[in-house]
Formats: sequence, C-alpha cells, structure tokens
Amino acid sequence: MELGLHYYTFTHPEWETTLADRLTETARVADQGGVSLMTVMDHWFQMEQAGGPHEPMLEGYTTLGYLAGVTDNVRLGLLVTGVTYRRPGLLAKTVTTLDSLAPGRAVLGIGAAWYEREHAGLGVPFPATAERFEQLEETLQICRQMWSDDDGAYNGRHYRLAETICLPKPAGGTVPVLIGGGGERKTLRLVAQYGQACNLFGAPGDDGVAAVRHKLDVLRGHCENLGTDYDAIEKTILYQGETTTDPDGFLRQMEAYRELGVSLACVMPPAYQDPVPWATSLVGDIRPRLAAV
Repeated sequence: MELGLHYYTFTHPEWETTLADRLTETARVADQGGVSLMTVMDHWFQMEQAGGPHEPMLEGYTTLGYLAGVTDNVRLGLLVTGVTYRRPGLLAKTVTTLDSLAPGRAVLGIGAAWYEREHAGLGVPFPATAERFEQLEETLQICRQMWSDDDGAYNGRHYRLAETICLPKPAGGTVPVLIGGGGERKTLRLVAQYGQACNLFGAPGDDGVAAVRHKLDVLRGHCENLGTDYDAIEKTILYQGETTTDPDGFLRQMEAYRELGVSLACVMPPAYQDPVPWATSLVGDIRPRLAAV
C-alpha cells in the first residue's frame, strides 16, 4: 500500500517566519522517504474546522510549482481543485505546465467545490450545487479534449472554447484525474466515466471501513452501467485518524482498507505542530511497514 501526505495546514509554531522552511523540509523528507503523492489544499481561506480564514493559506498551484522545484520523485496534486476557482481551459494549461516541468508527476485532483465563504470573501461566483456539478463534468471533458489530438472548439452549456490548443502536451500524453468526494449519484458516476482515481474519506474504526466499502460498491455499479473498468481506477483515501502516535493501530486500519482495494492512503500532519519530525517518523517507521500491507 502506498503513502500520501496531505499538507493541509500552514499553521506551525512561528509560522510567520518558518512557513516556507517547514513546507520545504517536509516535502524533501517525503520525496526522499518514498511518499508516493504529496498534496496541498485548493483554498484561499483556511477551512473553518481548521482554524478559519485568519489562519495562513497558500494558493494551491503556485505551491505545487514550488514543490516541483524542491522534489524529484513524489507525485504532486491538489486535494482537490475546486471547479469554480479557475476557468477550465486555464486549469488544463496550468496542470499541463506542472506536468511538463515535473515530467509525469502531476495529478489533477478535482471536485465540485463547497466553501462558499471564501468565494464571497474574494468575489468569486458560487453557483448552486447542481450547476457546479455540471461545470465539473464540462471541465473534465475540456481537460480530456485539451490533452488529446483534438484542438478544435468545445461548446458546452457553461463553457465555450474556440480552440483547445495545449502545447506542450503532458509528459505521458495525459494527466491522471483524481476526483474527490463520495457523492453517490453524481461524484462517483463522474469517477467511473472520467477518472483514473477516486479519493474518499477514511475514518478510523469499523464504521469508516464500512462507509468506504459502500462507496466503492456504488462506484463499481456506475462502472458496470457505463462499461468502464472498475479495477483500473486507483482507490485512495484521506485518512482522518492517528498515524505516528499509534502506528500499530494505523496499520491495522490500513489492512482493512487494503482488503477493499484501497491502494493509497493520504495522511495529515498534526495541527499546530512542526510537521518535519512527524514526516520523518512517518517515512522512517510507518512507510516501510505500510508498503508490506
């Protein structure tokens, strides 16, 4: 089983002077320690449950570009891009640029967005849920077209592009798409139709495992209805339990998730602590044992 590191908070001790240093060193520890995927959030304001807008937050794709320059191996993505934050043609170009400069390491993590306060705060439209999902599907179609040999027009309900030119192409011809969220009617259908990976919330305990099992059963059903290959989709979770403080318990949980077909678990550093010692323990003590799961 592979390990992902989701760097969701920049609120470290003395962050005003240590933010860049702690981010850089954590990324290097992860990169050299065999972490498969490193992600940051796509928010302008910190989430309410993580301290709210008056905590520090970096813009996502600028941060990924920086991380590409200080790492060599780890895949890089946002968990996840909000579809409302960028026009889809520009999003495809941005992700392609990342993949061109860090060849084959970019992942397009994407979802329908949800944080209305930051949209209102910075003056960005926040449509109703149904419209955001329509925009998400069109964005997925546009990205697919821009990464293909078709550089013609795209005419959708929400977006119209006269020319879908995107040069250079991604290093591998395309960028893997990870769709975040567990909505059973829309989100998981989009995973089955357009995604190369899904990301579900993985809570500790039997209830968390059961919830992921149910979501994957729903995803399998969508794949059967659409004629797509369920087994080809990478199943990932964002684990919300203890890691380095209870490594044995964490690994037992991962065994249960692995039995469901989950192949990568993203974990998060503790809030308000220096993330570098945590990351060092993660790659030194847990990742080798997790790889055997």
